[in-house]
Amino acid sequence: MSARSAVLPSGSDVRSFAARFALPATLAGLVLLATALQPAFLSVQNLQDILTQAAPLGIVVLGQTFVILVRGLDLSVASLMATVAVIATAFDATSDAAIPVIFLVCIAFGALVGLANGLLVTKRNVSPFLATLAMMIVLQGLRFYYTQGAPAGSLPAGFRYLGTGQFLGIPVNIIAFAILFAGLAFLLHRSPVGRRIYIVGGNPFAAELVGIRSDRITILCYVVCSAMAAVGGLFLVGFVGTVDIWVGRGYELDSIVAAVIGGVALSGGRGTLAGAVTGAMILVVLFNIVIILGLPVQAQLVIKGIVIVAAAALIVRRNGAGRQH
Repeated sequence: MSARSAVLPSGSDVRSFAARFALPATLAGLVLLATALQPAFLSVQNLQDILTQAAPLGIVVLGQTFVILVRGLDLSVASLMATVAVIATAFDATSDAAIPVIFLVCIAFGALVGLANGLLVTKRNVSPFLATLAMMIVLQGLRFYYTQGAPAGSLPAGFRYLGTGQFLGIPVNIIAFAILFAGLAFLLHRSPVGRRIYIVGGNPFAAELVGIRSDRITILCYVVCSAMAAVGGLFLVGFVGTVDIWVGRGYELDSIVAAVIGGVALSGGRGTLAGAVTGAMILVVLFNIVIILGLPVQAQLVIKGIVIVAAAALIVRRNGAGRQH
């Protein structure tokens, strides 16, 4: 080996380095671009506002990542978010003491929805797309039947604090997101359950051969996803300040796009929660750049399409390079 070859990094080292830092570099580049367009973007108050706005999406992305890791997706998350918002109006709105009960009931409802999705996918062999699309429609129908198209209830005043308030100078919903992220990251990356999730996502047939119940792991991931959608929906209602039967609309696509941007492979078994959350932040900053530029809201849809195609292409290229090496 020559002295020159010993000093210069190999091609695989360069690719590994680029893959590791591509996401944070992209996020940093977009932040710099937004700052160049609008200097106030980098102010502490604006960054805090962006994080507060991004927290509900981040919570939903956490759950969506679990489902994608086992080769699935969940199109019902946005409809579930709106449904739990409507459910929350059925409780006493005059007292903040009802808030813990509302969260428990809505999370339990979300878990039941996730259980139904998981059973359809694993026990009835319905494709994740069709199963969760059907659930989305069912939830929408129930929501419209209950409200007659217009929610009439209200929420305890404390919900507004959960969505926009601060504790020790930190947004409350960011604190909630951080706690959820830490707990789910431990489950996924530091526990036997997490290792089983990656094995099932990578090769469900091999997982069965080594004694892993793929169906149970898959159902668990759908339950986690729906529970996070319920929590995200409640925090989003607190941020928006009003109950709307369409609250959360678009989050089903945004959460999938964010995870894919963050390197979570749609083929399953690859990706991290940290990457998915970074993808969510990239998406949020992109949307803010659209606003700064004064482009129409429809431009967000164009950007989503371009970004998800580009991210999917990068994942295919990276996976192909990994097999060659």
